[in-house]
Order: sequence, then C-alpha cells, then structure tokens
Amino acid sequence: MVSPVKDEQENRSRIPPAAGMRTGPASSRQRIRLWLIILSFILYPVTFAYISCPIITEAAGLGIVTGGLVVFALLFASSLMVGRLWCGYLCPSGGLQEACNLALRWPLRTRKADWLKYLIILGIFGGMGAAIWSAGGLKTIDLFYRTENGISILAAGGVAAFLGPVILIIIFTLVFGKRGFCHTFCPIAPMLIIGRKIRNLFRWPALQLAADSSRCIDCGKCSKACPMSLDVNAMVRQGQMENAECILCGNCADTCPQGALRYAWKEQ
Repeated sequence: MVSPVKDEQENRSRIPPAAGMRTGPASSRQRIRLWLIILSFILYPVTFAYISCPIITEAAGLGIVTGGLVVFALLFASSLMVGRLWCGYLCPSGGLQEACNLALRWPLRTRKADWLKYLIILGIFGGMGAAIWSAGGLKTIDLFYRTENGISILAAGGVAAFLGPVILIIIFTLVFGKRGFCHTFCPIAPMLIIGRKIRNLFRWPALQLAADSSRCIDCGKCSKACPMSLDVNAMVRQGQMENAECILCGNCADTCPQGALRYAWKEQ
C-alpha cells in the first residue's frame, strides 16, 4: 500500500518547473553573485576605510563626517527597500566567508550566538554617539579620511587596520562555520535587519522572496544551498519567507528544481 505522504510527494515531483526557472546546480545569476561578492573582498584593501566602524568613530570624535558614515547611512536607507541584499551580493566580509566555504565547506555549527551582534552594534553606535557628543557635533566632511589617494591600505596604519578585521572574520568563520561572522559579530547586519523590520511594520512594497508551496516537493535543495543555513524548506511550507538572517542572495530560488521560489517586489 502506498502511503498518502509518498503519493503526494510523487505527484508534486511531476509538476514541471516554472517557465524560465534556472534549475542547474549553479545558475548564471549565482555565478555572477559569487564573482561580485568575492571581488568585493579582493577590493577590500582599497575600500575598508569606508565601512570600518573604528575609523568612522575616530573621525566622529574629531567632528568629521567620513565616507564610511555616508556609506552606513546609504546601507540603512537601502535596507528599507532591498533588505540585506548588500550582504548577499557586495559585502567584503561576506565574500571572504563564501571563499572560505568554497574551500572548506564547513556547516554552520550553532546559531545560539546570533544575539551577540546586537550587543556589538549597541556598543559601536553608542561609541559613535559619544564621540560625536564629545566633538560638539559633526562639523566637517572628509569622504577620504584615513585613505591615501582614496586607497585605504596606503594610509598610515592601513595594513594593521586591514588585517585586523580580516583575521577576526576568519576566526569567526573557523569557529562558527559557514557565514559565522555574519551570524554572530557583524555590526552591519543588525542595522540592515532594523531597516527591514521598519519596512515590514509599514508594509510598503520591497524586494523579497516569494514561494509557491504547491510546487514544493520537499527535496531540501533550497535549505542545503542557503549560505546562511536557514531552513528554507520549512519557510516555504509555512508560507513565511521573511527571516532576519535572509540575505536575499536568491541561491534557494536558483537551486529549486520546481521553481517554487522567486524574487518578488511587493508588499509583505
């Protein structure tokens, strides 16, 4: 006797993929994404001053608005419309972690320390606020602060300022596994998560993942492909695709053999 569950799974497996769906193990979109995010890390010696919290805080203590502070403001504004797309496509630390995963293929070991990044951002932004207060406010703009001809690593102390974060990212990746730094320590992640939650509160149209659970055959490929180690299969089944740790990389959509997942621009 064939069980109802098995019969249902077999029926779903006969559903043809959605038109235009990429069903290969590595879609062209994902190849482009990997190239972009790894390239962002290769360029990190040039750009790290623009996303370095210590450098932003140092300048704030002198009353200076740096390029990094402007980048942080733009990232927060972008999260109101595209969530954590930055993390999936352009973040240098994400590029380093995904390169490590390509070489080591270590799974995420735990998510019990995910809360730590919220304490980190409180400390960092608290420090920035105190620095601005001590300087009597932000008075001048220097978009190329702590760079030499716009290149971060050529400035005084640039090598040490570059190697410090890189070593920290590698340590967190080795200790916690795949994208371990993103889960536990990254100060940009909570900022983008807050922006996304504001969007969800007001429910204006934004980029998100949408799922058609009727197409799902429970193959689990989406969960296996997720760089943030989310249980995407369960998210599809529950009809709840919003997740604070989702970086909207689209790897699940490009891996699904039935086209059950896709990008969408709509209200929550």
